[in-house]
Amino acid sequence: MGGYDGDAFHAAYDEVMARWPDARQVLRVPTEFGTTYVNACGPRDAPPLLLLPGGGGATSASWYAQAALLASAHRVYAADLFGAPGRSEAAPGRPPRTAADLDTWLDALLDGLDELDGRTGLDGRARLDGRARLDGPDGLRGPDGGDGTGGAHPISLGGHSYGGWIALRYALHAPARVRRLVLLDPTQCFAGYRPAYLLRALPMLVRPTPRRVRTFLEWETGGAGLDPGALRLQEAAAGFPAPRPVTGPRPDALALRALDVPVLLAVAARSRTHDARAVAARAEEALRDVETVVVADVSHHALPPAASPALDRRLSDFLAVSG
Repeated sequence: MGGYDGDAFHAAYDEVMARWPDARQVLRVPTEFGTTYVNACGPRDAPPLLLLPGGGGATSASWYAQAALLASAHRVYAADLFGAPGRSEAAPGRPPRTAADLDTWLDALLDGLDELDGRTGLDGRARLDGRARLDGPDGLRGPDGGDGTGGAHPISLGGHSYGGWIALRYALHAPARVRRLVLLDPTQCFAGYRPAYLLRALPMLVRPTPRRVRTFLEWETGGAGLDPGALRLQEAAAGFPAPRPVTGPRPDALALRALDVPVLLAVAARSRTHDARAVAARAEEALRDVETVVVADVSHHALPPAASPALDRRLSDFLAVSG
């Protein structure tokens, strides 16, 4: 069992990204924590939507099954996280270390995306200063927006698993910037992990190898709903050289109750990660404005690719509501 193979990882990443819409663009947005790699598609003047992947070996590529549908009505961004596999590049000695750092990172990322796509009321071409970059024939460049207060343009957020925890935390941090929130079987938001899940994950976490990744994912999903290309990418991500991911407690109950952002929560009925129905029940008790969906016949790690067409339409309809 060899170590991490960067060429194999990037080949597997590109294989999955080939399933995104052909008009996909790559954006690189600098922040104090490093440069965030973002896959983008959809009209630049459409309502913005940022998607965050789960932890472990997940990347922004994992949203390939939803990208085309969501991009028909939104400017879709999917970011690679720091502390996880992907193409974001952490600043030497300055990765995000705390949950507050993740909020600061998202402040800067959203400012940078607003700048690149001209949502601050100025022509994007008038703000060129060699910072944020759009890879494409135009070579557009624009600043990252600074301290998170410059653009303040509302955006919808979506996150799966660990990405859901980051998205929910950010909505609590900056509710005025979040228009709508989609949480896809989020972890550490409304309930903890099952002990059996953590025990099964331990060998993979201690010494990740492609075989251990496959064994764990096949156990959690029962082998159902695992896309071969997405599985190859997860296997290739084993041992990826990245800073330690940021973790933290579940959000405070009083803060959740005060959140005035519409939330769509979809939980995986066959999840071995946590008790899905307990997650849904606690979210309904904690949040003021939440729709919950229990997705039958799907497990935690089969998402987002294994989401049913009906769930994808529910996501799209939820995000389309004005206000």
